[in-house]
Amino acid sequence: MSSERVGTLVIGGSQAGVSAGYFLKRAGADFRIVDAGNEIGQVWRSRWDSLKLYTAAKHNNLPGMPFPGDSDHVPGKDEMADYLVDYVRHFDLPLELEAEVDALTRTDGTYVATLGTREIVADHVVVATGPTGQPRTPHLAHELDPSITQLHAAEYRNPEQLAEGPALVVGAGNSGAEIAIELAGAAEGTHPVWLAGRDVGTLPVKLAGIPYRILNKLLTTDTKAGRTMAASSAGKGTPLVRLKPEDITEAGVRRTGPVESTAAGKPAVSDGSVLDPASVVWCTGYVRDYGWIKLPVFDESGEPVHHRGVVTGEPGLYFLGLPFLHSFASSLIMGVPKDAEYVVEQITGRRRR
Repeated sequence: MSSERVGTLVIGGSQAGVSAGYFLKRAGADFRIVDAGNEIGQVWRSRWDSLKLYTAAKHNNLPGMPFPGDSDHVPGKDEMADYLVDYVRHFDLPLELEAEVDALTRTDGTYVATLGTREIVADHVVVATGPTGQPRTPHLAHELDPSITQLHAAEYRNPEQLAEGPALVVGAGNSGAEIAIELAGAAEGTHPVWLAGRDVGTLPVKLAGIPYRILNKLLTTDTKAGRTMAASSAGKGTPLVRLKPEDITEAGVRRTGPVESTAAGKPAVSDGSVLDPASVVWCTGYVRDYGWIKLPVFDESGEPVHHRGVVTGEPGLYFLGLPFLHSFASSLIMGVPKDAEYVVEQITGRRRR
């Protein structure tokens, strides 16, 4: 097995990984970014066609380079992917594609990342693989009649993928609501579109507005209120961001309670009603898979134990791009630069010691 040596290895080449790369390059650090994808921005390009960012371009700048185009327009997912491509090229970041890490271990005080038949040895590792992972669907999905078309949100691109007839979207977070509204628009009232799930609420302040900025400073993992919010939101659907509940119903979407069981191969919701969809889109989130990290850095729920991305008990190991890594903004593109800068400061400070 061939072996290579690098000061810092960044695993994941999306917004968190390349932001870390920017600060590492500015600090003159020896580093490399590896990504399992076959193109920069692959995760963004793989999302549904109409997906847009939560906020205007001016609120989605990565460090050192503003988002291109009209600063007040809300970019689509492909524009975000293009921005990442331009960002890596502009700063000449050392990003290697098709480089999936199979295992991360630690030997004699250094980290060893195994990639197929080679390994990369590093003093520091930043895990920036993001908040998603393997699509999660409930077990009852296997109990539905085989004639029902089923897609996870990770597979959904547009309404044309679905069978003709009624559609059910399961999971009433922001993604589920947006997809349900799109399906209702395509149906034009010819068949029902249901949105099943508990009410996840609406974000109480406008993203990037002054009230939001104040809350973001107060609600961090360094404050009791922030830790309470982080714990209460873990594993739950994203609140409605651009939408209000009435936007969903006005679009013609029918709201139902959670899907809790099946009856004769059809989904049954919490009030006992049995629905008869031709298609189901599961907007039920993801399971982050850290099985490749062979280190004792996870809690009982499988989440890394860290403070602001700095892992407890494993010097030189860091995480970026996780929900509420430090504040609510950590879940958003606008929050990534601050988190990345902090982590790189810990790396460069540790190098000097």
